[in-house]
Amino acid sequence: MMQSEQLIWSEEGWQAVHGQLQQPAGLVLLFAARERLTPACLEQVAARYPGALLLGCSTAGEICDTRVLDGTVLVTAVHFAATSLELVSETLAAAGDSTAMGRSLAARLPQAGLRHVLVLSDGLEVNGTELVAGLRQGLPSGMGITGGLAGDDTAFGETRVVCGRHAARGLAAALGFYGERLRIGHGCLGGWDTFGPQRLITRSAGNVLYELDGQPALALYKRYLGEHAAGLPFSGLHFPLALSGPDGKGGLVRTVQAIDEAEGSMTFAGAVPEGSYARLMKANLERLIDGAAGAARQSCSGLEGGSAQLALLISCVGRRLVLEQRVEEELESVRDLLGPQARLCGFYSYGEISPYLPTARCELHNQTMTITTFSES
Repeated sequence: MMQSEQLIWSEEGWQAVHGQLQQPAGLVLLFAARERLTPACLEQVAARYPGALLLGCSTAGEICDTRVLDGTVLVTAVHFAATSLELVSETLAAAGDSTAMGRSLAARLPQAGLRHVLVLSDGLEVNGTELVAGLRQGLPSGMGITGGLAGDDTAFGETRVVCGRHAARGLAAALGFYGERLRIGHGCLGGWDTFGPQRLITRSAGNVLYELDGQPALALYKRYLGEHAAGLPFSGLHFPLALSGPDGKGGLVRTVQAIDEAEGSMTFAGAVPEGSYARLMKANLERLIDGAAGAARQSCSGLEGGSAQLALLISCVGRRLVLEQRVEEELESVRDLLGPQARLCGFYSYGEISPYLPTARCELHNQTMTITTFSES
């Protein structure tokens, strides 16, 4: 059975938060404010947990149990009794593009006995949609993939991924889990309300949207936002787009990252394909909190009747900004669903990686709460 402990590291020393390991850690999940990810920090963590794999990233807020922290280094150390791990990484510069990056990560993971892949990626330089597509291409059909994109508070300046004693921009890391006694579940839900008419994406390129129904996308978006348009792109976090295919099916949400006044375009945190339909969304605080609980409920389905021992929560920075002082309520709703025995850790992100439904393929999402649960018998 796995064990875990949580600590907060600072230059003044270590502060114990939850639990205490009785066995050496095999994995350390490390989530921190970008400026805290210094060589000294990583050396201290590695020295405390010799032999453990270090995986983590910069954040827009660290999740520790039911608290949201800022400016900290949150360490969750895990001992697995009967699970082995493989950690690989790739830089965007070496891969050439984000799809090739995903395929390279997949190819470097031994596939015999592979149960699940957890991926953390740069949140600004890497195209998350293409990264996930590359992973799907390189991994066995139906392989579980979850994870998220690193954050940088609300600055959107640069993000970093930790792999071993190294933290860098333009990096993605994939952790493979192996072991018959390991059970893994995942859930992903939003909770936003749609409004206004559905519009056809008539011109786009990757994650840049130029036209909706043949009209300049930015002008149309501003018209709907009204007085909130003056705050773009930041205010766009409150008004994401819901995407659906020509058949009306979907489930993807996209958040504005940047706007181009000259081109009349908007850049999103994931792909906005031509031929898809888009509809505006707005916040409903109760539904956002219920969405987090729903994601927790979904994540239990893969545990085959067992209880979660470790839960990785990756929620969008946009949800945090909308929920404001109520943000910890979405974490409390997860705790209520998973029970007191589960160790909760995670971060607020620039994108979430998960199947939207347990049987669906993995995608990049925005504005969702994504939960991966682990249990070892």
